[in-house]
Amino acid sequence: MSHDRQSPGTAVFATPASGRAANIVIADDEWMFRASLRQLVTAPPSVVKDVYGIDVGAGFTVVGEAGSGEDTVAVVQSTAPDLLLLDLDMPRMSGLDVIRALAAARGELRTLILAADIRKADLFKAVQLGVRGVVLKDAATETLFEAMVSVLVGRYWLDQALVAELMEIVGTLAAPANSAACTRPFGLTRREREVMGLVVAGYANKEIAQTCAVSEETVKHHLTRIFDKVGASNRLELAVLATESGLVAPPAGPQIPAINAQAR
Repeated sequence: MSHDRQSPGTAVFATPASGRAANIVIADDEWMFRASLRQLVTAPPSVVKDVYGIDVGAGFTVVGEAGSGEDTVAVVQSTAPDLLLLDLDMPRMSGLDVIRALAAARGELRTLILAADIRKADLFKAVQLGVRGVVLKDAATETLFEAMVSVLVGRYWLDQALVAELMEIVGTLAAPANSAACTRPFGLTRREREVMGLVVAGYANKEIAQTCAVSEETVKHHLTRIFDKVGASNRLELAVLATESGLVAPPAGPQIPAINAQAR
């Protein structure tokens, strides 16, 4: 799983520290799945802690459910939840279209996708649209609870297999920064921009050290400074931020081969 320290400047939502239950909307076209999920997430926090080992603070309250994309938009707008648990494969409006329609609520709403499977293109688009996490439906129950808590406090969360897929996609977009991005954006040094480009291309610390002819400890030092300067808390956030802000640009030539990302 991908879970790192809280992003600088992110708000702390309902769990685990605020003292109130987080308000949840469940959106899935399968009624039985919604019912099972509702029963699971509304279990007493003490039970969740004892059974799954996850501290969910005051727990979760389901304030609405929806079986279609259109209904999801209406329910979220009327209930203003802290967290939306969303299936992408929805009738009458896809999950991605739901996210687009709710873009105005992005500052308050956290969205966590629950998917049986997800195409690489949809995964990348979802992250671009502001989704904070993706959990596969066959994941362990404790994974779901940990993802919910992580997303609510402003972190990104992806299953490890999906991290590798997303970094592969981002890697194909990576290229030397354009001239506008080379004027020390975020106060990054030339070496830090070089290391960042290799991270976005999907290289692990060992490969970065070999490419830059430095030690892995030096690479870790550069990464710590890069994360602090740009406000990212992990490699995933750095890759998305760098791509969206123009710190890396789409290549004119062949794609850069990506190597599975490792943890910070």
